[in-house]
Amino acid sequence: MPKDDKYKLVPASYIILRNGKQVLLLKRVNTGYEDGKYSMIAGHVEDGETFTDTAIREGLEEAGIRIYPEDLKVAHIMQRRSGPGALEQRIDVFFIADSWVGKIVNNEPHKCDELQWFDSDNLPTNIIPHVKHVLKCVEKGISYSEFGW
Repeated sequence: MPKDDKYKLVPASYIILRNGKQVLLLKRVNTGYEDGKYSMIAGHVEDGETFTDTAIREGLEEAGIRIYPEDLKVAHIMQRRSGPGALEQRIDVFFIADSWVGKIVNNEPHKCDELQWFDSDNLPTNIIPHVKHVLKCVEKGISYSEFGW
């Protein structure tokens, strides 16, 4: 890699919404990234935001729910690579939320086909690989992982 090239670090927040043993997943559409696969409520950290701020904003933007900071618990942190040789690494913070205010609705139908609850023991086969990895780690109490190397 030439000396001038610097990798880019992209921070993002994810929300693992739980209802008992079930987890809420959304199916991506028209985004250009992993369309047709399940993920969770998530978004990039914007300038001036904390990971917590991002999770709260994304919960409202994507699912119409209000989550309070005290209802977010850090469940997992992942460092991952976008792909082999990529000049981009990602730092993802996954929060668990067991409570929220409001009814869950699909506020972004242009980017999300559906929001659906899945039993954590029976996840869909078309789930984004790093998301599936994190859900398994959280289930085992593993709080940090590296993915994509």
